Amino acid sequence: MQRFGRVLMASASLGSTAVPRAGEALGAAVRGEGSAAHPWAAAPALTAPPDAARNLADLVHYLCILHGRYPGVVDHATLRTTDPEARGWLANAAYAFAGERAFLARLAAAAGPVPSTPGAADTDAVVQAQRHAIEMLAQSERIGCALGAAMALVLDWAVVRRALDAAARRFGLETPAYAAPDPVLTEAVADRFAGASPTTGRALLFGARQILAQHHGLLDLLEARAQARQAAAA
Repeated sequence: MQRFGRVLMASASLGSTAVPRAGEALGAAVRGEGSAAHPWAAAPALTAPPDAARNLADLVHYLCILHGRYPGVVDHATLRTTDPEARGWLANAAYAFAGERAFLARLAAAAGPVPSTPGAADTDAVVQAQRHAIEMLAQSERIGCALGAAMALVLDWAVVRRALDAAARRFGLETPAYAAPDPVLTEAVADRFAGASPTTGRALLFGARQILAQHHGLLDLLEARAQARQAAAA
């Protein structure tokens, strides 16, 4: 499972190119670099028998490691953002994500233990490193970085939520609505926040892309774990 070293902090740079439309770039990054761009997020094997229970339990438990604790990405970003409009967006996002943490906790309890998988120690080390990288992003002092991370998380979670809803159906739980801020509004807030400073726009997109890299890397890892379980059972 060595090929997953790349799921740690990606090597993207803030660079020197101006970002004229941060919101548009944010939306494009979420669509092209996040969970929506990974085949495992929509793979039939993730949600269909005979392996759905183990695959979904894997997803739930490792998402709990990344995002199931308080304070999380959005909460940290709130402490590092002074712009009034961005703080209003963060307040709504924090409320929505508090509900998601509670949903994750219920799913984890219903799913039972983490499925036994070859290479489990390597998995745990990689995911803990991912969590550390995410915490660093969320607590960055660079203006815009933490906000971008929070925005990417909230937007990408809409894709993650489809798999979590499938897990809820599988484990017999109700699926609450995901009360996240509207994507169009989110992009508009990003535009206005970053409009006065190209440096701020680059920092916002850097934070966003790092979160997306972590989610994409987690899906790599979960797909490999499912393949390892299949190989062990063969």
